[in-house]
Amino acid sequence: MKNILIVVLLATSSLVVAQSKKKQDQQAIKEMCGCYEITFNFAETFDYQRDYEFHDNYRTKGFEWAELVKDENDEISIQHLLIVGGDQIVKHWRQDWLYENTALYSYVKDNGWKLQTLPKSEVKGQWSQKVYHVDDSPRYEASGSWVHVDGKHYWEGASDSPLPRREYSKRSDYNVMLRTNRHELTDFGWIHEQDNGKVNRTEKGDELLAEEKGMNVYTKVDDSKCAAAQEWWKKNKQFWADARLVWAEVYASNPNFSYTESLNDKMLYEVLFALGDEMANAESYNSKEVQTKVSEVIKSYMD
Repeated sequence: MKNILIVVLLATSSLVVAQSKKKQDQQAIKEMCGCYEITFNFAETFDYQRDYEFHDNYRTKGFEWAELVKDENDEISIQHLLIVGGDQIVKHWRQDWLYENTALYSYVKDNGWKLQTLPKSEVKGQWSQKVYHVDDSPRYEASGSWVHVDGKHYWEGASDSPLPRREYSKRSDYNVMLRTNRHELTDFGWIHEQDNGKVNRTEKGDELLAEEKGMNVYTKVDDSKCAAAQEWWKKNKQFWADARLVWAEVYASNPNFSYTESLNDKMLYEVLFALGDEMANAESYNSKEVQTKVSEVIKSYMD
């Protein structure tokens, strides 16, 4: 009887600790919401090919509003909106956080994706970060544990991805980026640190060309500096909610899929952005009709 009581007490204690840890994780993720002044910095650090020429460092800055789109027990979603030119809004990346998620898309190459199923034991206590492109197509996904120790709060994950937007139209010497992402909270905001490998992937395997360091610094500022982004989201959030529903159907019915970058000289994001602008200014709005239009657009780009 005594042994049984000890087992029950230990199990109860472990459950309480796990629940407390999960609350810390949830709070850390949501700390990334709000208005930020950002600096984006990338520099190539090491080369692995004799004739490789280092590319120029990349540096830019701006303001960004991170909107909490979903806040559920096992799922948190944050939409980023970039502010350029004072009041021009660009729908930027989105990050979805799923607790103990076992289904992740793995990037192959040439805009091809393959569904990967992880064992439950491998993701116990972890959060997967699913990052999406500006049009809500996939960018990269990884699972890892949030760490809260010595006053530090951070998460790390590694995954393959397509080329980043800052390079995909300029580079043809590599086709896959090996990403290691670290999100760490700071007393002024948070930092998105990256250690990336630039790889040419062929039937023979991966050829590493160079490595790159990325440091994106998010400094918290007053929400009023992102007022334009908040207003834009109010007008456009329903369209992108419908677009997410369509993408969810695409993912659910296609364990492996690929899509073309350009069709009729138009990128997918250009067509969806134009449709979104049209719907935001329409006299009436019908979600079912919008979802049908979005589905037709996405399917036209699917291989």
